[in-house]
Amino acid sequence: MSNKMWGGRFASGPAAIMAEINASIDVDRRLFRQDIAASKAHAEMLAKQGIISVKDGKAITRGLDAVLAEIESGQFAFKRELEDIHMNVEARLHELIGPAAGRLHTARSRNDQVATDFKLWVRDTIDDIDGLLAAYQRALAEKALANAATIMPGFTHLQPAQPVTFGHHLLAYVEMAGRDRGRFADARTRLNESPLGAAALAGTSFPLDRTMTARKLGFARPAANSLDAVADRDFVLETLAAAAITAVHLSRFAEEIVIWTSPLVGFLALSDAFTTGSSIMPQKRNPDAAELVRAKTGRITGALDALLMVMKGLPLAYQKDMQEDKEAAIDALSGLSLCITAMTGMVADMQPDAARMEAAAAQGYATATDLADWLVRELDMPFREAHHVTGRIVAAAEKHGVTLDALPLAEAQAIEPRIGPEALRMLSVHNAVKTRKSLGGTAPKNVRAQAKRWLKKLRAK
Repeated sequence: MSNKMWGGRFASGPAAIMAEINASIDVDRRLFRQDIAASKAHAEMLAKQGIISVKDGKAITRGLDAVLAEIESGQFAFKRELEDIHMNVEARLHELIGPAAGRLHTARSRNDQVATDFKLWVRDTIDDIDGLLAAYQRALAEKALANAATIMPGFTHLQPAQPVTFGHHLLAYVEMAGRDRGRFADARTRLNESPLGAAALAGTSFPLDRTMTARKLGFARPAANSLDAVADRDFVLETLAAAAITAVHLSRFAEEIVIWTSPLVGFLALSDAFTTGSSIMPQKRNPDAAELVRAKTGRITGALDALLMVMKGLPLAYQKDMQEDKEAAIDALSGLSLCITAMTGMVADMQPDAARMEAAAAQGYATATDLADWLVRELDMPFREAHHVTGRIVAAAEKHGVTLDALPLAEAQAIEPRIGPEALRMLSVHNAVKTRKSLGGTAPKNVRAQAKRWLKKLRAK
């Protein structure tokens, strides 16, 4: 039989495979709160404008509240033959209040309805993600404050470059998460226009008050163009773009956790709470939480690419292709929330091995740049010449198998006679870190100040 919601034009029902490919209820049932909220706003506006009676408007509102209660309690029976969340809710509303339910869809199409519902869901999800990212930042900043003077190697090309502090390294991820939150906030600002009332694509002849429904649903304004209102999925794409960048940031840190917790490196330890064992090797402690964060990044970035491909060839206005906007996006944003929460837990849980980190920082002649800077500052040597002289001194230290600060003074003076003992003394990793006082530098004093600044900022929000 044809669908009672739209089947007047059709003499028979769809083929089984058509019903299967057309149904979206398995995915969009998650939008039930947003669908009911939008329907209540629409019904109230219709009654206020005299498009439906006040009596019918109140009956619709009561019925929608009953449907919401049924879904939240798990008593609602979703039906795949009704295709989507919109028709499931409306059909149940009809069972509860009778013919008045048929007036709800006046001056509304599933096209503007689904766009409104999904915008509301994405907006709610952005707010949730922002809270999770703020908690992640707090965990990082607290750990940074506790490790403001914990020395570790800083890397370029995954080779020891210059000594930094562990706190400084963690604050880099605080900054990244701050930019991530900014991107989500920007996406939220742009999506905050209501499609409701655009109807199928051309607007409606009914005297709607679209500003009223927009305000009731927390939108800044109604969308200005009815075609764009129903055809736009920029709000999903922008949010997924922000999610993809956030996931990449999390994955980079997760990769470091995987490397650093290896016994071969041993910079960090994670407790039983964030590691797993092996079914065959009793000694194993695997950083599976970090590995899964790293892996889920592929699904999150893939969701962005998938929707871009869906949208790239679609003429205006709505096309059924756009039903594919939800499954990957919901999965990606839910996965991102899980990843942020897992990373927050690992940050709080991780314990650095300060001695091992400091020993590693002293390897690889990581204070060579400090010697070059000393030659420039104290001997007025051009930096390129200082670079060359320092390189020769590094070679001498390597030949003797010692660190730069342990190189015999005579060996250094054989290369540059003006070098005094004070130059070599300052080449310890502690002195090297302590002198990096420039804005944004790794000096412990800087790190403490930045960590406190972030914690104060995060508490204020």
